[in-house]
Amino acid sequence: MTNLVFRGFVLVVFVIGQCSGIDPGSKESCFCKLQGEVDDCSCKVQNVDSFNNQQIYPILQSLVTKNYFRYFKVNLNRGCPFWSDDSRCAIRDCAVNKCNENEVPEGLKGKDNDSNQSQDSNKYSKVSQETDNCEENTKLGHLNTTISEKTKEVIKNWTAHDDAENTFCHLDDESSSDLAYVDLQLNPERYTGYAGGSAHRIWKSIYEENCFKSSETVSNYGSKGRPTEGMCLEKRVFYRMVSGLHTSINVHLTAKCLLPAKNGYGVGTWGPNYNEFQKRFDPKRSNGRGPQFLKNLYFAYLVELRALAKAAPYLEQGNYFTGSQEEDSDVKKAVSSLLKVVESFPDEHFDESRLFQGDQNQAQNLKKEFRSHFLNISRIMDCVGCDKCRLWGKLQVQGMGTALKILFSGDTIGPKSTVSRKGKFNLKRTEIVSLINAFARLSESIKEIDLFRKMVR
Repeated sequence: MTNLVFRGFVLVVFVIGQCSGIDPGSKESCFCKLQGEVDDCSCKVQNVDSFNNQQIYPILQSLVTKNYFRYFKVNLNRGCPFWSDDSRCAIRDCAVNKCNENEVPEGLKGKDNDSNQSQDSNKYSKVSQETDNCEENTKLGHLNTTISEKTKEVIKNWTAHDDAENTFCHLDDESSSDLAYVDLQLNPERYTGYAGGSAHRIWKSIYEENCFKSSETVSNYGSKGRPTEGMCLEKRVFYRMVSGLHTSINVHLTAKCLLPAKNGYGVGTWGPNYNEFQKRFDPKRSNGRGPQFLKNLYFAYLVELRALAKAAPYLEQGNYFTGSQEEDSDVKKAVSSLLKVVESFPDEHFDESRLFQGDQNQAQNLKKEFRSHFLNISRIMDCVGCDKCRLWGKLQVQGMGTALKILFSGDTIGPKSTVSRKGKFNLKRTEIVSLINAFARLSESIKEIDLFRKMVR
């Protein structure tokens, strides 16, 4: 009997060790190569660590809890356009808790607004919402604004076409009855148990069918070689962004894993699982590619950081309306503070002007292909079988797509270029929400890498 109890104790200790344990044989191997310059950028990993963890991360963690950014309108019932898949996850942690109508701030209800609202300081009052019923004193200056329904439809198509030209992801149809608000704070991104064939199919489709391939590698998915070897800059950028997003998601899943209770009984707790982190990023357990995956996360971070810097004049002028004058004012100040920190980044920003150069016909064709591939990836997110994974996948891909839209919009392209509200450039509220939350996810991943690094010191 004593021997049986002892064996049971050893088993419990072993299971706990597997969930939260550290392999002492390769303590620093995940991090020893995570240093120096980020590929295709002039920024150093250690500079990004310091800048993010000390300055960016604290602001973002506060900002995403505000009503304007915590409520995300999304269609989680949109069908998969590429294959028939009935493998919807039945695990409890895969479920998403949607908001009831009375839980959503009044200012967010109705049509999805961009943040380009009236600058009138009285917009919160009832008077400002009333229509002007005064009659004209004369008809001599009357302007005939009649437009036929047919013409309105044509103009609508013009607008849709112009908007789509610089859009890198499919946005959910605002008129769909399946759209619902989700409180992101009540549905955190963490390990859900969603795995197996369905999850594998998603990433395989992304890497093998939508990422560019070099002549030296047969596959970007699970390849032992260097998937970017022999690629032009544009194709390397595409791969690094997708890989960086994938890495960020994996870091979140390993940093927020359900760990068993310390005594082996009772309810477990959410926390970092270093063993799972090692599985994905240790050189010995990832065909030597783990450290490069982590560097790709830093690359994706720098691309979105540059997008925020470019969009700073536009975002500075936003009102972030939710109906609460006090909170809207606080959010505007917080966004302004974030943008000032972004502007203070000590290294050179990612330079988008290096992309799509050379022969103009070839460059334009490559840009169309680049955009088409990313559009496909945004639709693949509708094939994810786990609702919570689908939610965060759609949000982060949309945020990355919004960053690309920003980088390739405006009159000029380059490290000093910006976009504002003076021209045609426009962002919908859902794009702004996804941009900030997606960047916050990358920021948190870099912070969590530092947490794992400290666990082995």
